[in-house]
Amino acid sequence: FQRTEAPRPPGGKDLHAYPWDKSSLKSMPVDLQQFEKLDAYALKVNVKNSVEELVTALLKQARTDLEKVRAIWMWICHHIEYDVVGYHNKSQLSSKPIDVLQTGKSICEGYAGLFEQMCSIAGIQCMKLSGYSKGYGYKMGQTFTGGSDHAWNAVYLDGRWHLLDSTWGSGAVDDSFTKFTFRYNEFYFLTHPALFINNHFPDNSNWQLLKPTLTLKDFENNMLHNSNFYTLGLLTAEPQTAVIRTVNGKASVSVDCRSATLFKFELKGTDEHGLMTLKKHGMKLDIYPQKTGSHKLQIFAKPSKASEDVYNCVLEYVVECESVDKAMRFPKGLHQPVGPSWFTERQGFLRPSHPDPIIHTNDGRCSLTFTLGKDISVLALLHCDNSSLTEDKRRQHIMQIHRGNQIELKIHLPHVGNFVLKIYAKKKSDPGNYDYVFNYLITCLNTEVKWPAFPQVYSKWAEDYEILEPLSGLLPANRNVQFKLKMHGIAKVLVLADDTHSLTQSRGCWEGTCNTSGCSEVFVMVQENANHSFYSHVLKYEVESQ
Repeated sequence: FQRTEAPRPPGGKDLHAYPWDKSSLKSMPVDLQQFEKLDAYALKVNVKNSVEELVTALLKQARTDLEKVRAIWMWICHHIEYDVVGYHNKSQLSSKPIDVLQTGKSICEGYAGLFEQMCSIAGIQCMKLSGYSKGYGYKMGQTFTGGSDHAWNAVYLDGRWHLLDSTWGSGAVDDSFTKFTFRYNEFYFLTHPALFINNHFPDNSNWQLLKPTLTLKDFENNMLHNSNFYTLGLLTAEPQTAVIRTVNGKASVSVDCRSATLFKFELKGTDEHGLMTLKKHGMKLDIYPQKTGSHKLQIFAKPSKASEDVYNCVLEYVVECESVDKAMRFPKGLHQPVGPSWFTERQGFLRPSHPDPIIHTNDGRCSLTFTLGKDISVLALLHCDNSSLTEDKRRQHIMQIHRGNQIELKIHLPHVGNFVLKIYAKKKSDPGNYDYVFNYLITCLNTEVKWPAFPQVYSKWAEDYEILEPLSGLLPANRNVQFKLKMHGIAKVLVLADDTHSLTQSRGCWEGTCNTSGCSEVFVMVQENANHSFYSHVLKYEVESQ
């Protein structure tokens, strides 16, 4: 082993551009698959007598400087645990490399010191750096004063300096700082300096390895993105400051990412006071706190391919709310995310007529269309917080119309207010239940709105039949009412009121009139086969009372 010459200070060729160019999470090309054998070997090495013996054993499988650094890194991250007791009682604590090796525990000072000595024995230039960190106990928006609170390393590879933090690579402490859990984190190995600065601010700004360098004020104000943020393929978040002030009761956050990602959020522990929409490359969130003051906002994410339902926290903000927008109090039944997205496309709802999550209607009517994937059956429900109507009655305010692979949902609202349109689906060939897919928020401010329900539909009403008139399920009393129904493959259609009226067929429609006097209900019946005298009920209308 040759002892290394004095490390050279960082210079122009070590610097990376800030802000991050979104290229790579690391400061040099690293192929993790090529490390698999070396990593497995390093984990098995079990030498505690001396640091020199440990390094000798580790380097048996390492040829290049990068491989040597990797072996040392892997060993430390999996064998040295964070000393939570020593952290609280520093007098008992030694950060000498040999003590760290033999006790198998230390605080950041000891991790960085052992790393530096092992590199030195391996003939690799390495520096122990100290500075401020946004680690355990960090509060959003806090200022940093006094001495440094963390230590990490820089290593010299391929003619450039690179950064790593083996303390944070090894695992995490719990909230009460009483228990350490080994949880390997690849992110802190040769981290790109424009990402490392996110939570490491060195005493000597040259060791940021950035051009331009950041001031302490920049570091304090900048949004903390933890390693989950980047590991999940997220790229940027707006705003870039930790504290957001509402404007007219609203605050907005957006995230950009590389691939399809699912998000959740919590404002003071609930997702009721916001509207989140998924985008192809990220998400957008509008927050409407219903109380003034400061609120903690957390954003969670998981890759769309992930099998488990585990969302990781990727962002935390403080929302300062100065005034409340009461009009944006959402119904309790509203599910996040809201509106259509790549996710609903995957479930077979294509080309939505309404890409936005909120549908505003002035006259209380709206109509949505989608192109449906193969073999999909749809169920749509209307939810409203303080509605006197039952779910079944509200369901009759939605009419489904199918034309080929297109579905139209016609909605006539029963009254003013905020409604949730919930859309469920299942495979037609599937006997099971409908699964929830997505929802819209429908808002109507017009107090005059009071649409009657659509007529009641029976099971013999085929999916591709269509009512042209009358659309209202409530018919006027003592009137002649015009009927026009689009139905095919039928021998005869009757409208049953006080008398029976036959409809006649012309150009694919069954038409005719019926008089509503002397009855409280009107039924439409069809005869499917001319050779049988059997009629089935397909529609039922109510008649207004006299």
